[in-house]
Amino acid sequence: MRSTRSTSRSTIGTAVVRVIAPLAIVSALVPTPALALGGPGHEGGGSVDDKGNLGAGVTHSSIKISYKSGGDGGGKKGNLAPIDPNWKPPACWYEPAYTPEQLKKAAEAGEVDDAGIHEFWSDAIFIDHYDKGEANDNFDDENSRAEGYKNYNIGKDGYFWRGVAPDDTDPDSWDCGRIMFWQDAGTVPDIPHAPTPKMLAEYAYDKVKVPDTKVELKPEAKSTVNMPTWVWLDKGTFKDVKVRAELPNTGLWAETTAKPKSLHLEPGTADADTFPASGECEINDDGSIGTPYAKGKSKQDPPCGIKYLRATDGKPYQLKASITWEISWEGSQNTGANLPDGTFETTQDMDVQEVQSINR
Repeated sequence: MRSTRSTSRSTIGTAVVRVIAPLAIVSALVPTPALALGGPGHEGGGSVDDKGNLGAGVTHSSIKISYKSGGDGGGKKGNLAPIDPNWKPPACWYEPAYTPEQLKKAAEAGEVDDAGIHEFWSDAIFIDHYDKGEANDNFDDENSRAEGYKNYNIGKDGYFWRGVAPDDTDPDSWDCGRIMFWQDAGTVPDIPHAPTPKMLAEYAYDKVKVPDTKVELKPEAKSTVNMPTWVWLDKGTFKDVKVRAELPNTGLWAETTAKPKSLHLEPGTADADTFPASGECEINDDGSIGTPYAKGKSKQDPPCGIKYLRATDGKPYQLKASITWEISWEGSQNTGANLPDGTFETTQDMDVQEVQSINR
């Protein structure tokens, strides 16, 4: 029995379920969610030899990630959450995987088995398709047929491209269903889910790490009922973060920039007022947020802050502070645009005491 795998589809409501199973028993299966063939996803840094040839896996992209600014320094950092709930980074794409020589060596040594994201082949099937010219089926929506190759295209200048999915359990990873195919050097395939600068920008978005949003308070971590708590962030705290994504042997690149835009405050209780009333503190011209507290301003309303109306009773309020980051990108081929804003939120304990004498 061939060790290749096949898919069947069934419709449950409006959802399409794809099932992976050995060919000999497909007809006997009851439709179930797709079985993942790969391991957990990995990001960046596929295997590249001293000649620049690639050897990426279906869950291991060869995209190179580097921080051009904002990635240095210590402290806690985290990934942005897109404000648009419908936006997510690319689920799959195609990229160069093997030179002819690499594929021949790997196939003959039994070191390659993924012909696609959801297509597992035995050594014999690889040799039949890429050495002996036997045609095979793609797993794309058109159920297209892939012609075979002779002697792994040895002597030709180019790469065998293969689908990549950081998370091959994502249902959208099925959108890249072509088995590994040939592409001449210096060209990018004109097919759905081929890499583009925009796709690389979206991939880089998912790698942006921004600093912890811990705000400065006066008084620190303890407020007094009906007395404003001033909130600010120094202009040196938050800087633009720029992440570059490059896909080797394609000439494609993109740089995604996250720029701090505003601070949003949620007091952690309905018994509180925020300043401004929206809780949204805009970035000042110098890059700071709010204004530091100064002696003599204890009764003034701060440009950015909170006034608690009820004291805590042994359990602190959870002050949530989230920075909104404006996201833009530029890339190869004179491309560029904006992506959905992102946020990063942290929580701080706030103890609120009854009115008493405080420093002015």
